[in-house]
Amino acid sequence: MSDQPLEKSGPQQPEPQPQPEPEAQPEPEAQPESEAQPEPGSEPDREEQSGAELSPGAGPPRATSAAQADDTAAAVAAGTGSALPAATGSPEAARTVGAPGTPGGSPGDPWQYAAGPPRPGNGAPDGPAARLRPPAPPLIPSAVLWSVLATAVLSAVLLGDGLGLNLLIVAVPAALAAFFAARSAGRRLRPWTATWAVGGLALLAVPALRDAGWPTFLAVVSAFALGSLTLHGSRTWPGVLVGSVGLFDSLVPGVIWGVRGIRARADGSRARWGAALRTAIVALVLLVVFGTLFASADAAFADLLGSLLPDAPVGEAPWRILLFALGLAGALAAAYAAAAPVRWDGITVRPGRPRGRVEWALPLIVLDLLFAAFIALQLVVLLGGYEKVRAETGLDHAEYARQGFWQLLWATLLTLLVIALALRRAPRGGSRDRTLVRAVLGTLCVLTLVVVASALRRMDLYVDEYGLTRLRISVAAMELWLGVVLVLILAAGVFGARFLPRAVAVSAAAGVLAFVLLSPDALIAEQNVRRFETREPAGIDLDYLKDLSADAVPALDRLPEPQRSCALRVIQREVLDSGTPWYATSLGEARAREILEKRPVRGERRTCYTLGRDGTRGGYEPHGEGDDDGYDPY
Repeated sequence: MSDQPLEKSGPQQPEPQPQPEPEAQPEPEAQPESEAQPEPGSEPDREEQSGAELSPGAGPPRATSAAQADDTAAAVAAGTGSALPAATGSPEAARTVGAPGTPGGSPGDPWQYAAGPPRPGNGAPDGPAARLRPPAPPLIPSAVLWSVLATAVLSAVLLGDGLGLNLLIVAVPAALAAFFAARSAGRRLRPWTATWAVGGLALLAVPALRDAGWPTFLAVVSAFALGSLTLHGSRTWPGVLVGSVGLFDSLVPGVIWGVRGIRARADGSRARWGAALRTAIVALVLLVVFGTLFASADAAFADLLGSLLPDAPVGEAPWRILLFALGLAGALAAAYAAAAPVRWDGITVRPGRPRGRVEWALPLIVLDLLFAAFIALQLVVLLGGYEKVRAETGLDHAEYARQGFWQLLWATLLTLLVIALALRRAPRGGSRDRTLVRAVLGTLCVLTLVVVASALRRMDLYVDEYGLTRLRISVAAMELWLGVVLVLILAAGVFGARFLPRAVAVSAAAGVLAFVLLSPDALIAEQNVRRFETREPAGIDLDYLKDLSADAVPALDRLPEPQRSCALRVIQREVLDSGTPWYATSLGEARAREILEKRPVRGERRTCYTLGRDGTRGGYEPHGEGDDDGYDPY
């Protein structure tokens, strides 16, 4: 029998003194060295290392003999679930090997987990999911629990009255919960993570600035996507696309993680929890009693309390409970994703089979020539050739613009799809192939940018003739963003595509932020009022303007009477009678209230009935009473 210690990989450990063999025992049959000493990294060796590295409180590992190693290997191979050497009864030897699913040999402590990538036998999923799922996070820290509780309470108290500054207030403790969880897991703040986080918080500030609901919804959805990217840190196309909604994957695990953390703390600290609960109850009783006395003694103090405290009738209790649960689950999901983010970048898409140069390039060159022929005609039109177009088509410039904008928008979208498919099938043989791909696709991108400019020019002519609407300003903003994406693709062809997925995501978030900060409703009202001031015979569509949000009040306030009162009558009723608390009031609504309190609407409603169709609306030109054939909803 060999008296040398078992060779192991990993850190060097103190070599024990060899033990003399008893003389009375018969010597076992000699075995080859390859069987007597397992290779470093084998199953018994890994189990012993795992126990030596992760077992809490264990002393330095002891060497086992070759016979004990054989017994350990046999136990593991037989699937007994434990590999305890029969010849030794020391506690240290028993702690060096753990039960399946309990890393580190500590069956009583489920929060011990191995560092590094998960592997089968440590409670981690096997197969393709092992590349995506990280190990379970450690016990949830106390700071995370308090931040989650603050998020839930603020959600129930503030979010029931609408959206405004309260959304940003609720997001602060949720962000702190994610920060504390990430710090406990050893994650560091990276530049892209900070970029996503700052962008998400900026988008959450939009409800405090703008009253319009549709841009606010767009900003909140974009903020959620950026928050999810902040927690997961994706960088590839699949990672960015799936990671933007990956926070939903952490909802159930986050709640389970929080419940287990509360149970683990409650078992050993019942006395502390009882003292904290009693302290909170006493403080609440004192605040209620003395606050009620002071409010009844002084009317000014009562008004102050009424403005600070939210108005929550008893009938709203189910709604408030739902908001509490949503805030709790959302904050736990964010904290769990920060502590154990799913590696969405592990989702891989196989590249397409490359084609030959001629087979790949010829269809794209034909498409480039088609784009060039179309653009040549567009340049003639853009430089003032509308007389020739009118003579050949019988359309004026506004009708000509309306007819082609939507087709050009679809052409831009389809071009991006063609570029993505072409890159999958592009030849990848060497430098000549790369040059060919850059030349063909770069030319297509440049020509598509001219198409984008032509589409925007058509929309400008159309708006000048018929006025600006929400749909028109939205699709124009989308067309402009598609042009930015084409510029980013051109830059990726020159400098490399490593940052392209994240750059496109940043451009989308920045575009949404710029769009909502420009206040679309205010721009719509401003353009229509200016058009009415310069071309009064064209009229103004009051039926459309009266449905805008409070952001449009400063521009509509410039209209003469009775158009001003007809445009502001509905908005005044919504603003002055809302009774919204300060934390759910936007800056646009506050400005509108100030204007309408100084100059309220006057006149009777019946005077507005004859003004709603005075002019054109979206291409509608009344030819006679009851004639609506020319109506264009766009």
